Amino acid sequence: MAGNTTSPAVESPESENSSIKQVALTVPTTDDPNQPVLTFRMWVLGIVSCVLLSFLNQFFWYRTEPISITGLSAQIAVVPLGHLMASTVTKRVFFKGTRWEFSMNPGPFNVKEHVLITIFANAGAGTVYATHILSAVKLFYKRKLTFIPALLVILTTQMLGFGWAGLFRRYLVEPAEMWWPNNLVQVSLFRALHEKEKRPKGGVTRTQFFLMVLVCSFAYYVFPGYLFPMLTSLSWVCWIFPKSILAQQLGSGLEGLGIGAIGLDWSTVSSYLGSPLASPWFATANIAVGFAILMYVITPISYWFDFYQAKTFPLFSSGLFTRTGQKYNISSIINDKFHIDMNAYEHNGPLHLSTFFAISYGAGFAALTATVVHVLVFHGREIWQLSRSALKESKMDVHTRLMRRYKQVPQWWFICVLVVIIATTFFACGYYNDQLQLPWWGVLLACFLAILFTLPIGIIAATTNQSPGLNIITEYIMGYLYPGRPVANICFKVYGYISMTQALTFISDFKLGHYMKIPPRAMFMAQMIGTLIAGFVYLATAWWLMKTIPNLCDTNLLPDNSPWTCPMDRVFYDASVIWGLIGPRRIFGDLGTYPAVNWFFLGGAVAPLLVWAAHKVFPNQKWIRLINMPILIGATGMMPPATAVNFTVWIIIGFLSGFVIYRYRQGWWQRHNYVLSGALDAGLAFMGVLLFLCLGSKNISIDWWGASPDGCPLASCPTAKGVVVDHCPVF
Repeated sequence: MAGNTTSPAVESPESENSSIKQVALTVPTTDDPNQPVLTFRMWVLGIVSCVLLSFLNQFFWYRTEPISITGLSAQIAVVPLGHLMASTVTKRVFFKGTRWEFSMNPGPFNVKEHVLITIFANAGAGTVYATHILSAVKLFYKRKLTFIPALLVILTTQMLGFGWAGLFRRYLVEPAEMWWPNNLVQVSLFRALHEKEKRPKGGVTRTQFFLMVLVCSFAYYVFPGYLFPMLTSLSWVCWIFPKSILAQQLGSGLEGLGIGAIGLDWSTVSSYLGSPLASPWFATANIAVGFAILMYVITPISYWFDFYQAKTFPLFSSGLFTRTGQKYNISSIINDKFHIDMNAYEHNGPLHLSTFFAISYGAGFAALTATVVHVLVFHGREIWQLSRSALKESKMDVHTRLMRRYKQVPQWWFICVLVVIIATTFFACGYYNDQLQLPWWGVLLACFLAILFTLPIGIIAATTNQSPGLNIITEYIMGYLYPGRPVANICFKVYGYISMTQALTFISDFKLGHYMKIPPRAMFMAQMIGTLIAGFVYLATAWWLMKTIPNLCDTNLLPDNSPWTCPMDRVFYDASVIWGLIGPRRIFGDLGTYPAVNWFFLGGAVAPLLVWAAHKVFPNQKWIRLINMPILIGATGMMPPATAVNFTVWIIIGFLSGFVIYRYRQGWWQRHNYVLSGALDAGLAFMGVLLFLCLGSKNISIDWWGASPDGCPLASCPTAKGVVVDHCPVF
C-alpha cells in the first residue's frame, strides 16, 4: 500500500507519557500514520523470516543444549535486505487511478514494515508445543501417528488461543499497567536501527554498541558451542572431590544443587527463562527467593531425611524409576490398544520419582492456586472497574490515544476464528480418535480451562515477564477423568495449556504493535498468516528429522557424545506416563506413593493472602507489595529440563542489570540494556547455525576433558544402602 511518508509525525507531550518508568524511557511517543505498512517487501521478508526461524528452532529443539533463535535475529538481519529492496525494486505504480492502486516500492524501508516482519519472525521463533505429541508417540512410545492428524493438532492448538485473545485486549493491551516487559527489548532495538542518533562524546551510538556486542557474542560462542562445552556449567566442586557422591550432588550445575557452579555461556543464561536483561528486578528477586527455597531448603531436607525413599533415586532427575532405583520399563506396561496393562503394572510395582521431580510438581500445584488468589486480591478491583467501563470511554495513556486513529479489529473476527478452529478440532479428535484418543468433551473442557486462566495468568505475564503454566493442572484433571490413555492426556494438556499460552503470545504481539503504532488489522493479518506458516514448517522439519536421524531421542542407542538427546521431549514423555498412562490417582492419589503433594494446592492459595494481609497491616512498607507469590512459588516451573546453573547465572545477571545498573547507571541502562540483550541473542544464534552447518552436520567433534558438559559423573547416583546402579558405587 502506497502512502505519503513525508508528513510530520504526531507527537504527544511528555506529561501524557506512560506511568511505567521503563516504558517512558524506552517507547517513542510519536507516530506517523501515513507510513506504508503492508508492502511487497514486508510480505517477502516476513514470510522468509518465519520459514527460516521455524525450521531452525525445530531443528535445534532436539539437541541436548537446545538453541532458541529468537525473532531478534531476523529483526536485525532484515534491515540491510529491506534497504536493498527499497533501492532496487521497481517503483512502478500498478492499477493507477483505481481503488486497487499499489506500488511494490512505496519509498524508504520504514520501521512499521520492520515491525510486521518481526511479527512474522516471532511466529516462527515461538516453539510449537504440539510437536511434543509427535515425538512422544513416534519416538518414545514407538506407536502410529500419521501426518494428517498431527498437522490438524498442530494448527488447531496454535490457532485456538487466537479466538479469545481478542476478548482480553481491553484488559491486557490498552491499560498502561499491562506493560509486557519483554517487548521493550524489541522496541529498543527498533529505535536503535531506525532513529538517527548523535554519537555521545567519548561513547558510542546504540547501533555501534549493538554491532560491537553482536560480533563479540558471535565470536565467543565458538568456545561453549564447540571448542569448550564445559563452559556451559563449570562445576568446580566436582573437580575437587572426584570420588564423592555428596560433593558432586552439591556442586553439579546440571544434575545437582549447583552450589558454586557457574555458566559462561549466554545460551545457559537465556535458554529457559528468557533474557534476564528483560526481567524487572522485583520479578527477578521473586524468582531468586523461590529458587533458593525450593533448591536449597526443601529439596535437601526431603532428600537427606529420605522422604519417600528419596536416597534410592537421583537427587535431581526427570527419570521414572522402580522401587529398587532402576529405570522403569514403560513399554512393558502398555497393551496392544495403547492403554495401561494393569496386570503388568502390578507385577512391575509402582512408579517412583526423584525427590526434586516430585517437589516440582507440588510447586506447580501451588503456583496455579496462588495465581488465581493473587489476581483476585490484588487486581480484582481493577478488573471489575474495567469490566464496568467496557462500553465507556476511560482514561487513556499516550499510546492508547495515538492508536485510536486506526480501525480496530472487530470482535466477530476473533469469534469466527474460534468457531472454525473448535469445529476443526472436533473433526480431528473424532475422525482420528484411534490415534489421538481425546473425546469431544475433553476438547470443550480444555477450552474452558484455557479461557478461565488467560486473564489471571496474562496479568502476571504482562507485569512480571513470567507466566505460570497450565500444563500440570490439565494433566492432573484429565488423568483423573480419563486414566490409562497417554495420548488423550497429552492432547488435552496441549489444547488446554498451549492455547492459553498462544493467546498470551498474540496479546503480547498486540502490545508490541500498540507501542510501535501498527494498524491493528495489519497486525491481525500478520499474526494469523505467520502462525499458519510456522505450524506447517515445524511439523515438516520434525517429520524430516525423525526420518533421517537414526535413533533420534533414544539415549540407550545413541552414541555417547550425540547431541540428539531431546531433553524437552523426554520430560514431556515422562509426564505423559505419570499423568496419562498410569494416572495421578496411582501416583498422587489414594492409591499412590505421593498423596501429600496435594497439600501444595492449599499452600499456594494461602500464600497470597498472607502477603495481602501483611500489606494491609504495614501499608507503608512498599516492598511487601512487590512479593509476587505466583512467581515466587512457580520460579522453578522449567526445572527439569532447566538445571541449577541456568537459574544461578540468570539471577546474577538479572541482579546486575535490574538492580545495580538500573539504580546507579540509569542513563546507560536506558540506552544500552535492551540493545545488549538483543545483540547477545543474535550473536549466539548466528554462530550456532554456522557451527552446525560447518561442523555438526559433518559429525566433526573434539574429544577432550573440556568437551564434557559438567564433569560430575557421580551426581546422579543414589546414596541408599545396597542400591545397585550402573556406573555408581554401592554404599
